[in-house]
Amino acid sequence: MITQSLDIFRERNLVRGTGMGIQVYSFYSSLALSSYSWIPNKFHSLNFSRHQLPFFSPPKRSPRTKTFLRLRMTPLARAAQNPVVQRQKVVVPNKYGEKLVGLLNDTGSTEIVILCHGFRSSKESTTILNLAVALEEEGISSFRFDFAGNGESEGTFQYGNYQREADDLRSVIEHFIGANRVICGILGHSKGGDVVLLYASRYSDISAVVNVSGRYNLKRGIAERFGEDFMQTLKEKGYIEVEDKNGSTSYRVTEESMMDRLNTDIHSACLQISKDCRVLTIHGSADETIPVEDALEFSKIIKTHKLQIVEGADHRYSAHQAELASIVSEFIKESLEKNKAASGQRKVGSTMSWRALGAVCTYAACLTATTRITFEELGICPVLLLRPTTFVFRLYIYIFSL
Repeated sequence: MITQSLDIFRERNLVRGTGMGIQVYSFYSSLALSSYSWIPNKFHSLNFSRHQLPFFSPPKRSPRTKTFLRLRMTPLARAAQNPVVQRQKVVVPNKYGEKLVGLLNDTGSTEIVILCHGFRSSKESTTILNLAVALEEEGISSFRFDFAGNGESEGTFQYGNYQREADDLRSVIEHFIGANRVICGILGHSKGGDVVLLYASRYSDISAVVNVSGRYNLKRGIAERFGEDFMQTLKEKGYIEVEDKNGSTSYRVTEESMMDRLNTDIHSACLQISKDCRVLTIHGSADETIPVEDALEFSKIIKTHKLQIVEGADHRYSAHQAELASIVSEFIKESLEKNKAASGQRKVGSTMSWRALGAVCTYAACLTATTRITFEELGICPVLLLRPTTFVFRLYIYIFSL
């Protein structure tokens, strides 16, 4: 019967083509070491290679090779490879009454990563889209959305607006927590990197943050864009109009929105991030928009920080999308494993504490009881750690039997 069951499991594993072969191999090996007579003869000896096992999964490519091959395909082709993934548009109201529009890539996992775009961008940016696909390939759900005033979301675009975008992120996270999801990480690119760091400094409900090419000092880069006398222009004219390549007005910078950026202190915010929150900063060595030195500053002040420099990558990771996606996926998976391990330890510790309490209470009750009751009658011994419910039930029966 047992041999039949193992054979059935082997056949099912072969049909599905999953990576369970090594686990079956280990199971058979453990049985062989036990020298049971009912084990199939061909598994008595452990002197055979893995390629002799018909149910063993073939060698897999490295994560980065797989990611590179996936990102070389079109989004439609990649989607065809993952028919079980559900993609749906989700609208989340923010605290200001505006509707934030996002796209949920639901793999069926409880865990979800929130992806935040950068300045004057959207959830459809190449970087954010490819990261969503990479996480999807690992079985991890993600949600990418447009901040208010960007993309499909309601509201008016405003320069600066860092804290308000952190508020938008808070609304999104609260929405998914209310839907019984576990936020296993938040990621932001460029300005979005600053937003996720600001969020982590204000709230302690996130265990993993990925800052992709965020700016450390928000006072830098303004003069290069608007000129050295930008503040004088704002005070005299009240605003600065920024034109696109065609000469049309792209957006307007007001004095209020400029002060919002100048008064946002990323350095102080990073000092407030909990040591229990793991932060990964990724930056391209050839970033022409935000210098790589900013990434080095983050690594100096954030308590639990990991720095990854992508050699030759520009601000948009134009030729390094696969490498970026691989780094992010590996970090998120590592964070998930650490969270599960920590959760398991807390659960075991809590259970043992309750059982220890039950043992002590039961022991005390037995010592103070009359000779009408013994440990045998309770069905326990003093050193046995009982579940609280078991102890309460048996003590209840004893009391009413007096």
